[in-house]
Amino acid sequence: MSHKDDLALMAHLMRRVGFGASREELERRVAQGYEATVEEFLNPPEEVEGGKMALMLRYHPSFLLPGGTPFSGQANWMYQMVSTERPLEEKIALFWHHVFATGNSKVDNCDQLLEQIDMFRKHGLGNYKELLVELSKNPAMIFWLDNNENHRDAVNENWGRELLELFSMGVSNYTEVDVRECSRAFTGWTISPKLPRQPYGRYPWKFEYKEEDHDEGEKTFLGEVGNFDGTDIIDIVVNQPATARFICRHLYNFFVADEVQVPAWTIEPARDEEALDMMCQVFEENNYEMKPLLSFMFNSEFFKNARFSKIKSPAEVVAGTLRMVGLFQNPDPGVLQIGKEPTYMGQSILDPPSVEGWQTGTEWINSGSLLARVNFVADRVSDTDLPGVRSIIEHMKSEGVSTPEQLIAAAAEHMGFVNLSEETMDQLIENAQGGGNLDWSDEAAAGQRIGETMALIGATTEYQFG
Repeated sequence: MSHKDDLALMAHLMRRVGFGASREELERRVAQGYEATVEEFLNPPEEVEGGKMALMLRYHPSFLLPGGTPFSGQANWMYQMVSTERPLEEKIALFWHHVFATGNSKVDNCDQLLEQIDMFRKHGLGNYKELLVELSKNPAMIFWLDNNENHRDAVNENWGRELLELFSMGVSNYTEVDVRECSRAFTGWTISPKLPRQPYGRYPWKFEYKEEDHDEGEKTFLGEVGNFDGTDIIDIVVNQPATARFICRHLYNFFVADEVQVPAWTIEPARDEEALDMMCQVFEENNYEMKPLLSFMFNSEFFKNARFSKIKSPAEVVAGTLRMVGLFQNPDPGVLQIGKEPTYMGQSILDPPSVEGWQTGTEWINSGSLLARVNFVADRVSDTDLPGVRSIIEHMKSEGVSTPEQLIAAAAEHMGFVNLSEETMDQLIENAQGGGNLDWSDEAAAGQRIGETMALIGATTEYQFG
């Protein structure tokens, strides 16, 4: 492979494990090596920090406990996606937020949603079985799926059903009796009473197990009989082959390439059945630990060959663009707005439309969301005052970029080695030929042309894929 090929592969990895990377970081990562880079993201050194939360809270203390209004909470998380040096932590939190979708529209408590996201950061790269136990005890999830209304003498099946249908096995792998028995096992898993909001504001929810409200009777679940509680149910569920396949297919859809929507998984084969089988085998052999599975996936040929086969989610568009242009590495004025930006593109983070989460792939794109995506990228990559854009211009100057053909090729590279089709390339070159060669004696004009060119690339169909 040539050096450019190495950079292009590393750009692909950085889009998937995080939210893209600058040319300087790509060069550094290529020198470090692909496998070593994967290992560092899975096991970052202690000195590598996440989002600069302490600094942010000095300027925006409301971001820590935003209450019922999601905007500060959304800005909190988006700021961490943009500023973190542990991008896989934020990416895996976004993945689990897709799968274990919990929304402020009902919870009305963004403090607890941020606590859930933090739990995904802490446990999302660990053991899947342990993550399900943590999820079962998470106050936002308990309230979201009514397990605080699930009593020994009045069973509520909402949590039990979604645990089986959307969080582990997938539909058609259990019966209505299994849903009922599963729900009985989680009776008594609830939220402890808390003080009223006034006059000091909200007090945090806490998990509480009420033994007196737990159904101690014998249960029959997925063919097994016993006096099961919630952890027993999770043990049984995780050992079902359907669970490994369901979670691995979600991982493939999120990190590798777009799949059909989840409701079709029972009738449609996987995009790559061979890859999915290998992932399931690794997952099961490693006792449902996430890191060995992700290491296998990121180092696999099917992952390396899946470039630009996944439409970027709105959160990825926003975080990736802001990182590329060097905005909000610190809590600068305007940081409150960045959490809202994915909403305009169809993804209100911390507030998914339902427990099913978002429809992905081509479902991200419609006339309104596409316009919002294109304008968001164009407004920023064409601003030659931004540090990331200045860096790209300096790179092109040092590389001696001059002709329209060189301009388009270099702009595509700096925006992530975008794989432009021949037709798109021809149209962009034809447009650039109207301005002739870049004139570096007028650097401001040359920079403006580069920004305009990147804005045009950001509007292409190809750029919507990551």
